[in-house]
Amino acid sequence: MDDDLPLSTTLEVRDRCLCLYVQRAARMLARRFDEALRPLDITNGQFSLLMSLNRPNGPRISDLVPLLGMDRTTLTAALKPLQRRGLVTVLPDEKDARARRLTLTDAGRDTLKAALPIWRRTHDAVDQLLQQPDGVALRQDLMALAQPNQSVEGESHNS
Repeated sequence: MDDDLPLSTTLEVRDRCLCLYVQRAARMLARRFDEALRPLDITNGQFSLLMSLNRPNGPRISDLVPLLGMDRTTLTAALKPLQRRGLVTVLPDEKDARARRLTLTDAGRDTLKAALPIWRRTHDAVDQLLQQPDGVALRQDLMALAQPNQSVEGESHNS
């Protein structure tokens, strides 16, 4: 081992790295919800996407990008299987022909209705694992970390 990169450094990063813990937790949570939603043939990501469309007026794709933390290309790709299954429709915006509005179909709404009790039961089980019973502090911390363009002292922006 190199003296400039000792094992103690590896252990420091292992024990301190928020990215490692958040990514690991995200993968485990995703698996848990994916497994729970499998009988409905949707993933947790599809559930979130469908739920984001549950509003009186269908949002534009650009409206969902910040909410879901996805880029347009990834979001467009994620919509395709939902469109093929007839859960979502994509129509031109009446005010801007370049924009697209997304709406739930009746089948999409029925899928969400069936998924919601599964999501609630799974979420209740996850909440039981948290140090703070309601998860409010964790969600607030994660939302703070997810804010775009937040600069932290000492952070390098020369990538």
